[in-house]
Amino acid sequence: MPIAQLTVVPLGTGDTSLSGAVAAVVAAIRDTGIRYRLTPMATVLEGSIEEILAAVRAAHEAGFAAGSGRVSTSLTIDDRRDKATSMAHKVAAVEAKMKD
Repeated sequence: MPIAQLTVVPLGTGDTSLSGAVAAVVAAIRDTGIRYRLTPMATVLEGSIEEILAAVRAAHEAGFAAGSGRVSTSLTIDDRRDKATSMAHKVAAVEAKMKD
């Protein structure tokens, strides 16, 4: 299953703190129903390509709806098709190697 890292930065909000605008962006992601994990610097999404792209669009538009006149959105997609994977699996694989 594809996993994506999404960063949405609402610009020109007039405030050095972005947490309010980011909260609106994450709420839009949540409302799509996609599996996601909020991290300090980005949000990780897990779902089909269609679900991911729908969530990205909702998040991008939410930046404008939060009052920003400019939004910078960055997306990285990891789409592995040779075997099933998930956010949890990727983390567990790294943690297992750290124990070796």
